[in-house]
Amino acid sequence: SIMLNSLRSASQVPVRRRTAALARRCLGSEADANPLLDRATGLPRFGAFEVGFVEPAILKLTEEFTADLAACEEKAAAASPATWESVMAPLEAMGDELSVSWSAVSHMNGVKNSLELREAHAKVMPVIVQATQKVAQSKPLYDAFQRVEREAGELNEAQQRVLQKSLRGAKLGGVGLEGAARTEFNDISQQLSQLSTKFNNNVLDATAAFGLLLTDQSDVEGLPAVVRAMAAAAAVKAGQEGATAEDGPWRITLDAPCVGPFLQHCRKRDLREEVYRAFVTRASHGSSDNTPLIADILRLKARKASILGFNTFAELSLASKMAESVEAVNKMTEDMRVKCIGSAKAEVEFLRSLAPHSLMNWDLPFYSERDRETKFGFTDEQLRPYFPMPHVLSGLFAVVNRAFGVSIVPADGEAETWHPDVRFFHVVDDISRDKLASFYLDPYSRPGEKRGGAWMDVALSRQVDASGKATRLPVAHVVCNGTPPQGETPSLMTFSEVTTLFHELGHALQHMLTVARYPSVSGINGVEWDAVELPSQFMENWCYDRRTMRALSKHYVTGDPLPDSLFDQLLAARRHMAGTGMLRQLLFGKLDMALHSFPEGSTPGPEAAFDLQRAIAKDFAVIPPLPEDRFLCSFMHIFGGGYSAGYYSYKWAEVMSADAFSAFEEAGLDDDKAVAVVGRRFRDTVLALGGSCAP
Repeated sequence: SIMLNSLRSASQVPVRRRTAALARRCLGSEADANPLLDRATGLPRFGAFEVGFVEPAILKLTEEFTADLAACEEKAAAASPATWESVMAPLEAMGDELSVSWSAVSHMNGVKNSLELREAHAKVMPVIVQATQKVAQSKPLYDAFQRVEREAGELNEAQQRVLQKSLRGAKLGGVGLEGAARTEFNDISQQLSQLSTKFNNNVLDATAAFGLLLTDQSDVEGLPAVVRAMAAAAAVKAGQEGATAEDGPWRITLDAPCVGPFLQHCRKRDLREEVYRAFVTRASHGSSDNTPLIADILRLKARKASILGFNTFAELSLASKMAESVEAVNKMTEDMRVKCIGSAKAEVEFLRSLAPHSLMNWDLPFYSERDRETKFGFTDEQLRPYFPMPHVLSGLFAVVNRAFGVSIVPADGEAETWHPDVRFFHVVDDISRDKLASFYLDPYSRPGEKRGGAWMDVALSRQVDASGKATRLPVAHVVCNGTPPQGETPSLMTFSEVTTLFHELGHALQHMLTVARYPSVSGINGVEWDAVELPSQFMENWCYDRRTMRALSKHYVTGDPLPDSLFDQLLAARRHMAGTGMLRQLLFGKLDMALHSFPEGSTPGPEAAFDLQRAIAKDFAVIPPLPEDRFLCSFMHIFGGGYSAGYYSYKWAEVMSADAFSAFEEAGLDDDKAVAVVGRRFRDTVLALGGSCAP
């Protein structure tokens, strides 16, 4: 997924760059004292980050941002005629310093969370939201945009995209509102920013709070060695000194690297049930209860949409996406559901035949894995030894090099990081040998301080001078929650973790290989949300290419690549439980769209939202959710992220990504020259142009 921690995420208006004057001011004595103001190295100073720096830095930068905005408004109003150079270009040079610092703060809040940082983040969030509202609701700027549309003459495609997105962003940001309506709209925006942050924090806390301590060897029979080692390490961290993978005790947590394999392999059904119930009721009770937040978020979003003249928040969300209407999205979802429901039912019915008891939700992963063992001769855990993280990275980078003509080279030590496990890399063009970009990789799970899931985010956006020459290269964050190393054993990844890493680097490549001249449409900026998953899902396909698999797999003990016979079985198993998996994703998308399709005044309360989940699940889940299932309380994509009325984007973009990869298959995946030709075309369009042209 993609995180938008930069300034642009708080409103529909793109991030703008700041003036060079501010950059010079930030290099003075104040910058020496506050690393959030220090641009001397060109990179965020994560190693010197302290919570106490947040408030003074953000307040200083928002004050200067406000002054720069006033100057831009004055210049835009005086422009005659209104041209790209007199109106739009100055805006493309505004907002960067604040965006860079706020992005660093928000990033740290996601990967190095603490109570103190939460409080600082919450304290300055209102001024960030207010700053973006001032841009969105600036009538001098909006009037100037309209005059540019009339007076500027012919604009190139990228300039047209910037202009049209600026006009739309102003409308969706409330520029046409007056008086009480504007006040209420702005107040709702503030409330939603606070609620989404609280939602995510509650999920993080609830996940960290659970721990099932196992002391009997029979409790961990069937668990892979890697999982037992993780569980023992978790026990040590929780105060069980001397815990070992062999003798325990073992602490089972709800973090993805632990809970998934536990449900797949734990032979004790009562323990699977306990862990499953804890997982699907996360953040639904106690001090981390998200139940009331769900109702508040839905109500406020519907009201916000109504103020802007939309019937529902879903309609507001689609106003900036490729999909034409809620009906079009629902039709796509239903068409896919009809095609896979039969397969899903057959899959579950077969698993029922394996179980000596009624098949419940906590049995599905276990018997699915037993079915895979029987049919294909392997489990996910048997693949782990072939996927040590360092070698997977080498294989991933080899794919990027072969397809796109760039090399990814280690640059550890050249950038300050927030944790010893974080790596830093440069991206270098193979022909010119020019450095094009850099990225941080934070690969492992860190329960308690790092939020779950995987994402890519922007650290720095590309900047160019008047001649189009790059003056600052793009920098990305690639964040995963993979299996951490245990002692002398490297991180041994599941195949799912491998595909996730490919996915997130796909997002990062679109950010890093951009050549778009204007920051507001470079990289992932300005890309329609239902197209933004194209490069990420495209990259996942390489994991099923035999040559790629040979390059990225290497047994951590023997050094052997994944045997061809096992790869053949992996390919054969690609569609194993595919109907059930497809239905699950379609359920998430349908539920998301349904929750956001209620007009103001009729949005569901807490229990009604859960009732809606159960009602929709009747058509999308062969095994219905438990009555106490509270999945919605941890659905961060739509309540704590940018996927509200947009979760369907994964399936929407999947079609485009399949079409893109088929071009490589038709050219021949073993033909290096052909792959390079098609890869260059993909790089020069999808990756290079980003939001500067229509998808």
